[in-house]
Amino acid sequence: MTGKTVNLVLDTNVFISAVFFSGIPYRILDAWRKGRVRLFVSRAILAEYHETGAALAKEFKGVDVAPWIALLEAHATLVEPESLPGQVCTDPDDDMFIACALAARAHIICSGDKALLKTSGYRGIEVLKPREFADRYVPQT
Repeated sequence: MTGKTVNLVLDTNVFISAVFFSGIPYRILDAWRKGRVRLFVSRAILAEYHETGAALAKEFKGVDVAPWIALLEAHATLVEPESLPGQVCTDPDDDMFIACALAARAHIICSGDKALLKTSGYRGIEVLKPREFADRYVPQT
């Protein structure tokens, strides 16, 4: 664990897992709430969080992603990413996370997505699975 705040972009699967299922993804989101992680988002990422969360809320009654989205809108750092020069990830929908990390100068994306994990190293961005990220940067308290 480093002493400085870590700049981070969360893939949708990690954010949604944190809100709906807790565990390690929640530990990461909670570290952000406590100021130990600096979270960056773009409008496209917020929209995907909201859309995915709303769809899952129909299946998991009683879980509401809206308060978390509002918290992110108020306290996460919003960036305006530039278009990438070309497709980076084999899943073009995941390029928004890379573009966000580049705009934020965040060197870490936390994701369990196989296509996104394969892009690790692109322009100095490391893509880490939630457990890897938590073990390195979010000690249990």
